[in-house]
Amino acid sequence: MSLTIGVDVGGTKIAAGVVDEHGTIIEMVRRRTPAANASATVDMVSDAIRELLARYEIGAIGIGAAGFVDESRSAVHFAPNLAWRHEPVARHVEERTGRAVIVENDANAAAWAEAVYGAGRGHEHVVLITVGTGIGAGIVLNGEVYRGHWGMAGEPGHYRVVPDGRLCGCGNRGCWEQYASGSALVAEARDFARRSPGAAIRLLQLAGGTPEGITGPEVTTAAREGDAGALRCFEIIGRWLGEGLADLAAILDPSCFVLGGGVSDAGDLLLDRTREAFDKGLTGRQYREHAAIVLAELGPEAGLIGAAGLARRR
Repeated sequence: MSLTIGVDVGGTKIAAGVVDEHGTIIEMVRRRTPAANASATVDMVSDAIRELLARYEIGAIGIGAAGFVDESRSAVHFAPNLAWRHEPVARHVEERTGRAVIVENDANAAAWAEAVYGAGRGHEHVVLITVGTGIGAGIVLNGEVYRGHWGMAGEPGHYRVVPDGRLCGCGNRGCWEQYASGSALVAEARDFARRSPGAAIRLLQLAGGTPEGITGPEVTTAAREGDAGALRCFEIIGRWLGEGLADLAAILDPSCFVLGGGVSDAGDLLLDRTREAFDKGLTGRQYREHAAIVLAELGPEAGLIGAAGLARRR
C-alpha cells in the first residue's frame, strides 16, 4: 500500500494525515499554528510530519496552505493568515524530514481531492467553489489542477461583479465574494433585521435579540424553520452564486461545479436557489448541456487528502 502525508496549514491549526491511494486517511495529528512566526510554523509542520514518519513508511509529503504558491510548487509567496512571505517551504521541510515535499494552494488541493475521490468523481473538468467567510476556488481541467502561469489562478471570488460596489478585503470594490459568501449572507440578514425587526423576530430570537448577534448558523436554522426573512437571504445569496457560476461556465465550461465551505452546510437551501439562477443565467442555455452543481463530500479534510494525493502523483 502506497502512503503519503498531507498537511493542511491553517491560521490557527496544522493538521497532518497519512493517506492511502484511495484517499482514505489512516491517521491524523494536529498542532497549534504559530502563525506570526514563519520559521516556527515550518518547525511545527515538520514536527507533525516526523511524528507520523515514526510510525509509517511514507513516500512523499504534500503541504496545502491558503495563499499564493509559486509555479514550481515549492514556495509560498504570500499567505494572508500566516507570516510566510516568499518562504521556501518545501526546501525547509525536506531538510527537516528527509522526504520529498510539494506545496499546493489549499483550494487547489481540495478541488483535486473532490474531483478524484469526492463529489466530482467521473468528471475531467471540475471547479470547486468554497463558500465561507469569502469565496475560494480550485480548478481541475482535463484531470489536472489548473494553476496558471505563475501558480496563482483560481481566485474568482475577486472578479468584480458590481462596478464600484462594496469594498472587499483585497482592496478592490464589487468583488463576487462580497455578494455570494457567508459574510454576505450574514450582512443581508443583519440589514434585514435592522430595517424590519418585526419581520425578523425569529432571526433576532436566535441571535439573542440584536442584529449584530446574527451569524450564519442562525440564518440557516431560521430558514429551515421556514422563516420568510431568512429564506429571502438565501434567495439573494443563491442568485448571486448561481449567476457567478454561469459566468465561470462561459469561461471554463466545466461539467461539474462542487460547492463546499461552511455555507454549503445549508444544503438544498443554497443548492436549489443556486441551480435556478445558474440555469437562467447560462449563456446559450437552450443549446448546451448544463453543468452539474453538487455539494462537496470530503468536508474539511479535502485539502489534506488532495495535498497527499498530489504528492503521490509527483
